[in-house]
Amino acid sequence: MLYNLFEYLNETYNLPGSGVFQYISFRAAMALITSLIVSLLFGGRIINLIRNKQIGEQVRELGLTGEEDKRGTPTMGGLIILSAIIIPTLLFAQLNNIYVIILLVSTIWLGSIGFLDDYIKVYKKDKEGLAGKFKIMGQVGLGIIVGLIMVFNPDITIKEKIDGPWDIPWVELQDGTYTGSGRIIPDSSDKNLFSLIGFADEYGFETESRKSSKTTIPFFKDNEFDYKTLTSWISDSAEKYWWLLFIVVVIFIVTAVSNGANLTDGLDGLATGTSAIIGATLAIFAYVSGNILAADYLNIMYIPNVGEIVIFMSAFVGACVGFLWYNSFPAQVFMGDTGSLSLGGIIAVVAILIRKELLIPILCGVFLIENLSVVLQVGWFKYTKKKYGEGRRIFKMSPLHHHYQKLGYHESKIVTRFWIIGIMLAVLTIVTLKLR
Repeated sequence: MLYNLFEYLNETYNLPGSGVFQYISFRAAMALITSLIVSLLFGGRIINLIRNKQIGEQVRELGLTGEEDKRGTPTMGGLIILSAIIIPTLLFAQLNNIYVIILLVSTIWLGSIGFLDDYIKVYKKDKEGLAGKFKIMGQVGLGIIVGLIMVFNPDITIKEKIDGPWDIPWVELQDGTYTGSGRIIPDSSDKNLFSLIGFADEYGFETESRKSSKTTIPFFKDNEFDYKTLTSWISDSAEKYWWLLFIVVVIFIVTAVSNGANLTDGLDGLATGTSAIIGATLAIFAYVSGNILAADYLNIMYIPNVGEIVIFMSAFVGACVGFLWYNSFPAQVFMGDTGSLSLGGIIAVVAILIRKELLIPILCGVFLIENLSVVLQVGWFKYTKKKYGEGRRIFKMSPLHHHYQKLGYHESKIVTRFWIIGIMLAVLTIVTLKLR
């Protein structure tokens, strides 16, 4: 909203200072500050409102230290996070940007699912909340929507670097002549003629944006993976159906990361702090991918207009940090599924939009090990019960953070160490841009 307003004031009246709104760095900073203000200023009021409505946590008896102290703590605090994300985004982002639209829809979509789950738990006194199949259906639905938009929306494009030579003053084509820079190869029919196979700008990127099935993959020489290879081996005609497998990948990522964040939300500040670290990293990726100078330096694909995601992610980080004010040990409020499902889903969608979804196992390593700990625990218990007649456990308790609680570690120490691991994984993820 403010972006369009100040753009109008700058163009029409040349209002002093109004031009700063064209800079992503300024708007990102304002979004971060605004999200902190919203969460800190209104967070207490929302907590009091929730407490007055007697919306408190119903703690399961798991035999964990301090669980009784958490009983009755206000939940559904995810409303604070959602407000602190949406309001700054509406104020400072370009609302006609396709990436911003997708993220706002994703936030509201998953926030609504999480809110419904919390509502059933609190008001209907049903500890199970919303049936798991309906959660999965909502996550799958969002994955389908995001995948289809990524594939078919004409505004979602990339520009890749074209190999030289550059500054060719004159290129003779079979149908005429062309003067300018470009990548050229000798024509196979006549070694004295040349075919122009791509135009480049001053940085060596394609001059025209185009749809692409490529994404980023770590530790490979070219740092890219083409989804078309998943179907091209079948036949040439099957190559064009690559998007079907891509949508399956998107669904899996959205569901896995969203549930991973939900499982991680078991200790005060754990999911919040971890999400803030991941969000800051994704903001960096979005910036370098949407900045042609940075993309040129890092030799990565340039994604036009993706820089607006930086505004959204700045609000995301500010919302997490602001919520941490109330959610750090001992927590004054829990985010509930309203917050945890949204945080995980947003992370997944952003990674997909900036074509870094294959980096998620590294960047979201904390979510991954939490997910795996549950899968391994349940799988091993069922296997040993069937084989030996008695179920056995790998961990004292899952998800993994509860295992360390059972070992006697203080909640704050577990959370802090998980944050440290998250920071290390974030640094490693950034380093992969140059590790090939």
